[in-house]
This record gives sequence, structure tokens and C-alpha cells, in this order.
Amino acid sequence: MSNVLFVCVQNAGRSQIAQSLFVRAADGRHEARSAGSRPAEHVHAPVVWVMGELGVDVGGNIPHKLDEDDMQWADLVVTMGCGDECPYIPGRRYIDWELDDPAGRTLADVRRVRDDIGARVEALLTELDT
Repeated sequence: MSNVLFVCVQNAGRSQIAQSLFVRAADGRHEARSAGSRPAEHVHAPVVWVMGELGVDVGGNIPHKLDEDDMQWADLVVTMGCGDECPYIPGRRYIDWELDDPAGRTLADVRRVRDDIGARVEALLTELDT
């Protein structure tokens, strides 16, 4: 079992999508958390909407500030646009996913980001399961 930490700046879009899709697809085989370097007050409304289209409710999720416990827990850290704001801990595997930030985007744009993340999550799970 792997512990995967998804990190973006606000933990209100990309990392919330990734964590939710990963948890659903992993079905208990692996664990996931998400966090942000500068978390927002709530998950972006368009993200809540497009995830709801898949039957995934992220509306009650509260963005979480990345902390030492998260970093120590993780085997794998997937960063998404936080650049130098994401700390580096030796001994952890890092992957950077270059993704558009869904903040302020149209629903169509957010769907594209969601679907891109979904494909990456599936590929990551395939790798982790082998």
C-alpha cells in the first residue's frame, strides 16, 4: 500500500480532484491525502460542480495546509503547480503534474482539468499496483 499526497497551492481544486478520484479508483488498495501551501477557505464552486457530475461530493471538504505530518506520512508526493512553495523531504518520491489551475475557469475548462487528472490518476494506480 502506498500513501500518496496530492499538493497544490490552495488545496481547493486540482489536489481535491486528484485525492477524490484516487481514493475512489484505488478502492482501499492505497491511501491519499491532499494539502495546499496556501489553502483557500473552501473548495472552488466549479470543482464541486464537476465532481458532483461524477457522483463525488467535495463540497464539504475543507482545504488543508500542508504540514510536517503530511510529508512524513507520504511515500509519494504529487505536486501540481506549487513550485518552490512545496517543501522537499529527502527519501520521498516526487512527481510534478503540470495542470491548469481551475480557479476562475469555465465549467468546460474545469471538466478538462478533471478528466486530465482522472487519466493521470489511473496511470499512477496502474504503476503503483504493479
